[in-house]
Amino acid sequence: MQSLKAHLRTLHSLAPANKDNVSAARVAFSVAVPSLVLLGVGRPELMIYAVFGALTGMYGRTEPHQLRLRHQGQAAVLLVGGLSIGVFLSVNHLHSWTLVATETVAAAAASLFADKAGLKPGGPFFGILALGACASVPTTVHWHTAVLIGALSAAFSMVVGFGGWLRGRAWDPGAARDIPALRGALGRAAGIHAARYVTAVGAAGAVGVLSGSGHPHWAMAAAAVPLAGADMPSSVYRGLHRIVGTLMGLVVVAGVLFPWGYSPLRAFPGHETAVMALLVIVLQFTTELFMTRHYGLAMVSFTPVILLMTQLASPADPELLVTERAAETILGAGLGILVVVLTRRRR
Repeated sequence: MQSLKAHLRTLHSLAPANKDNVSAARVAFSVAVPSLVLLGVGRPELMIYAVFGALTGMYGRTEPHQLRLRHQGQAAVLLVGGLSIGVFLSVNHLHSWTLVATETVAAAAASLFADKAGLKPGGPFFGILALGACASVPTTVHWHTAVLIGALSAAFSMVVGFGGWLRGRAWDPGAARDIPALRGALGRAAGIHAARYVTAVGAAGAVGVLSGSGHPHWAMAAAAVPLAGADMPSSVYRGLHRIVGTLMGLVVVAGVLFPWGYSPLRAFPGHETAVMALLVIVLQFTTELFMTRHYGLAMVSFTPVILLMTQLASPADPELLVTERAAETILGAGLGILVVVLTRRRR
């Protein structure tokens, strides 16, 4: 009974604050500037590339500016790389099993890269999320324009993250992040961890395709979430947070997209696109505000961010969008938890 109570407390407790508002403001600003530029030139459907590039700002949040710059440069490789692969699949109309196979291989490679670089947040989640999301929407510009938007957005977020350096301007030529080399036991552990991603992400994608879902990449991204935990309990918690947080976030999505009288889209007729774009910016701020304190609360905001910018890129039936997101998240996170439990991962 005591153990059960301890687990329940962990599910709803908030971690201590650590300048989260500063990090959230940096990320929101990094998202806002390129998004508003695209909105201003009448291309809000391209925001999806800008937002994924701007998520570079989520990395290295508490590090000194010099180390954060290096950390975010590595994160940009993960995010823009995933985005570029997704754009390639979209341009060539490669979906279904090709998407599943590509994203599964990318998850393993990104897992090894994230472990080698010591990325925080850890794991390949944001990279494969960018890959699947960009592959699932039509590319309405030349492929290099889409990739360039993502790359420039990532570069801008790095400039924002490094901006505070101008106050002190201290540069240590020998400064480095303390990351153990992936040799010996650590190398073998990283390889096994990558294999877990192959199993969970591949299985989730296969079930998604076989079930007839139009968005198997959502299940694949959700399957990657539990595997980023430090041990089995934290992995299970992350999976549960992912499910509950996403379902609560879908209530927010329904409140925005469903045709009812209190939708904010109806409050500003003729400006629905601008309202959705502004909501993406605001909700990205609240996502980062809770990302390290309570993953479930962060998902309440991040779920609408993903679905609203997907809706901007490729409008779909809101009811189908919400239903499939709920089903794919439960499926993917459940499979991710199952893989963690069966392999009994300990670190």
